[in-house]
Formats: sequence, structure tokens, C-alpha cells
Amino acid sequence: MSVYPEERELSDLGSSKNGQGPASSASQRDRVDNEQLARLGKRSVLKRNFGFMTILGFSCAVLVTWEGTLMSFSPGLTNGGPAGLVYGFILVWIGNLSVFSTLCELVSMAPTSGGQYHWVAMLAPRWCSKFLSYITGWWTLAGWQGTSVSAAYLTGTMAQGLVTFLMPEYEAQRYQGTLLLWLCVLVAVLVNTVVSSVLPKIEGMILVCHILGFFAILITLVTFGAHEVPASAVFNQWLNDGGWPTQGLSFFVGLLGFVFAFAGVDCSFHMCEETKNPSVAVPRSIMFSILFNGVLGLAMVIAMLFVTRDFGAASNSATGYPYIEIFYQATNSRGGTAVMAGLIIFMTLSAIVGVMAATSRMFWAFARDRGLPFWKTLSKVATEADRVQTQVDDRTSVPVYAVATTSVISCLLGVSNIGSVVVYQALVSLSICGLYSSYLMAAGLLLYRRCGKGFKMPDPSVMPALANTEGGGDVTLAWGPWHIAGIPGIINNTFACTFMLMIWVFSFWPNTVNPTPDKMNFAPLMTGLMTIFSIIYYLVWAKREYRGPIVEV
Repeated sequence: MSVYPEERELSDLGSSKNGQGPASSASQRDRVDNEQLARLGKRSVLKRNFGFMTILGFSCAVLVTWEGTLMSFSPGLTNGGPAGLVYGFILVWIGNLSVFSTLCELVSMAPTSGGQYHWVAMLAPRWCSKFLSYITGWWTLAGWQGTSVSAAYLTGTMAQGLVTFLMPEYEAQRYQGTLLLWLCVLVAVLVNTVVSSVLPKIEGMILVCHILGFFAILITLVTFGAHEVPASAVFNQWLNDGGWPTQGLSFFVGLLGFVFAFAGVDCSFHMCEETKNPSVAVPRSIMFSILFNGVLGLAMVIAMLFVTRDFGAASNSATGYPYIEIFYQATNSRGGTAVMAGLIIFMTLSAIVGVMAATSRMFWAFARDRGLPFWKTLSKVATEADRVQTQVDDRTSVPVYAVATTSVISCLLGVSNIGSVVVYQALVSLSICGLYSSYLMAAGLLLYRRCGKGFKMPDPSVMPALANTEGGGDVTLAWGPWHIAGIPGIINNTFACTFMLMIWVFSFWPNTVNPTPDKMNFAPLMTGLMTIFSIIYYLVWAKREYRGPIVEV
């Protein structure tokens, strides 16, 4: 198991630039990457299996935006209608481009698996950096854990919906959805442990399926779908079935479906320590995946709207997923619809593999810095001796305890589906609230820094490095290769923060005015309880253990 050498606080990093080099058999690229990680105080213990194309495949496989737009049709149809779906997707797409071009500046500067909480520790004023970093770590973890279980929930219930479509006499039971959720989690665990060394190759194949599947479904819809829907019904028809006072308010409430379709873009952040040349490869893969997936997603949204003859039937489909009914309206074939829906289910199952990988790395990184209970166990990875005993491939290191923990939590949260149908909406909102809270904290502090609040951020002549300033304990940061300089960078940073604040606020809203208990949005309750627990745990125990990102070398 991994053993940490001398540990120091982040504020001591200025005197820790010379970490130990990797093994003599490592490549020059690995040595450079590991030296960069050593400047950030971290020791490299995970194998760098990902290059640019494979981490791009990983990002696209987790993002699955065009597939996600199909699954997220219902909220947008209720609040916004066809026009709201089109313009809402464009707004969310542009907003995410701004958000992640901002966050990519940080990952290029400090590529660690900790991601947001590590950056907050670097950016925040010294007097509050540890507390803000700690809370950000919990928000990130909650967001990813919510994404993990909601993705498994989606896959399981979509399988039930497909069976309902093919066999109308079938009555779906909630416990069956939970069992299918567990099966999805089991598949993800096996891929992330037993065959983890070939995970990059698997993600590359999934990228191919992601692209070919898009064209297969798009061409089928355009070829066989009815061409009776006028353009005005797609681009000018607004709906407000949620009963909100204004159409504008209804539009913003309906955005959450597409926000969730873009959820998980930061997956590559948490795989940095397994990626070659992460300061360049990770930002490029993230930005390209958002651009590429945005084009595919927008095309799919428009195609679906043009072939939908009955929005009411789609919204009230017995399958629970409007896209299955829309496929049937377009093809008039149950067999063809089943094949198309089966492809969507396969892609979401594939996404769970990447989601669990990112979630487990976040667990491992935060535990490595003593931010979680049982951190000594959760921060362990399988070493060569352990791999001989457990038959795990010896070409990689696996945070097996972190993988086990996130899978168990997902299974336990999935049980709540048996008691309430609002679980999915609550988990989706928790995912959005948690992740966007962490994004907003990191991006807000970056804006605070770059506006000249007593901090300097010089252009580097070498790899990005973090150095302690003399005297006051503030930190001087060096830009990485990915950087939007000057006024354009400040404007982009400001727009990103404004967009995230808007999404964060509306993530707490229900879909309808005066909702009944079965239509409530319990995200405020879940997010609040998680935040309160983390604060209490920090004050009672973690304050003595958590000192911010620990310097290992």
C-alpha cells in the first residue's frame, strides 16, 4: 500500500520544488510530468495510461451530451417547450464553454486529481483557505457521487422503460429499477478494477460508438420521420406547463435538464495524475469535447423536435422517457425503436464506468489530504505486491478502496428509489448544486486574484509552479500553457461566474408552481444536510486533521 513520506502544509510548498524523480525506467515524458506534480507537493503513484486521444475519449464518454439531451427532454418540454429546448441548449452550451475555459486555466496551472478543492486552497486568502478548500472538496465529492448514482438510476429505469414499450402488460416495479441500478454499478466496478489497465482503450472504443451512434440515430430520424412540423413550431413555440408567472421564468427553470446533460465535464480534472502532459492534454480534451458534443447535441435536439408529431404523448409516455415515444413516432417501428433506445442505454452504461473512475479518484485525492473519515484506508492504492494477491493487472495502480466506497454509496442511495419517485430529481439537482458550487468557488477566487487583489500571477518560463512569497504567506501563481490573458480573460471569468450563479439558484427550484410532495425538489434539503454535516465534521474532528493539500515530497 502507498506510504506517504514527510508531510507538510501547502504554505510550505515554496521550499519543496525538488521532489524525487521517478524510476530510471520511466520515460522522459513521465519524468517531466512527475516533476511537475512534485512542484505541487504530490508524489506520483498512479500509472499515466491516458494520452490526448484517450483522455478525449474519456471526456466524451462521460459527457454523452447528445444522449443526455434525449434523456433530459422532459423538463425542457414542460418549461420552455420546443423553442425553450433549442435556445436553452445554446445558452447552456455557451455557458459551459465559458465556465470550463476558465477552469482549464486552473488545471493547466495545477493538474492534480484533487481539482477544485486544491485550486481553492491555492487561491483563497491564507486565513480562510483551509476551510474553503475543505467545503469545496465536499461539494465536489457530493456532486460526483450524485452523478454516479443518478447515471446508474437513469440506465436502470431506461431499461425498464424499454421493456414497458415492448411489453405494455409489464408493470415496472421500483425495486426492479434498484436491482438494475446495482447491476450497472457492478459492471462499472469490474471495469475500474479487474480490467482497469485497458480503461483508456475501452474509452477510445466508446468514443467511436458515441460518434457512429449519433449518425445512425440522426440519419434514421431524418429519413423516416414525418416532415410535417413547420419551423415556426420548433423555433417559436413556447410552453409554460409548470404554471410559472412568466414565460421567461419557466424557461430558466427548464434549463436544468440540459445542464445535467453537460454534467461531468470536469471528469478529466480528476484523472490528471493518470494523463501524460496533463497541463496541455486535459484542457484541450475538455474544450474539444464541449465543442464537439455541443454540435452533436444541438443537431439532435433540432432533429427530435422536427420529427415529433405529438408532444403530449411524448411527455406522458408510459416508458417515463419521451425520447422513446418520439423514436416510435418517427420510425413507426417497435423493433427499430428498441434498437435505437438500446444504443442510448448502452452509452449511458458506458458513461457510468467513467463517472465511477472520476468519483473514485476524487475520493482518493481528498482522502490523501485527510479530508474524509477513514482517510488512511481510502487513500491507499494497490501496489505491486497487492496486485499479485488480488490478480489486478500489474500495469496500473488502482485506488481500490475508493472505488469500493463510491460503489457502496451508490447502491445505498439507489435503495431510496423504492420509497419515492422524486429520488432521481433530487439526485440530479444534488449533482448540479454540488458541482456548480465547487466550480463557482474556484472560478470566483480566480477572478478575485486576477483582478489584482494583492496577488501576482506571472507568466512562467517553465512548467507551472507554485511558490510561497516571502513574508506574508500569500501565494504567487504561475500561469500554465492554457491561459486567456488580460481583459478578455477577466470578461470570460466574470461571465462564467454569472452563469454558474444563475444555474446554482435555479437548481433548487421545482418543475411546477405549488408542487405536491411527489414533485418537490429536495435538493435544498440534501445539499444543506451535506454542507451542515461537513461543517460539523470539520469543527469537531477534521480541523485537526485537514490542513489543506498536504505536501508529500
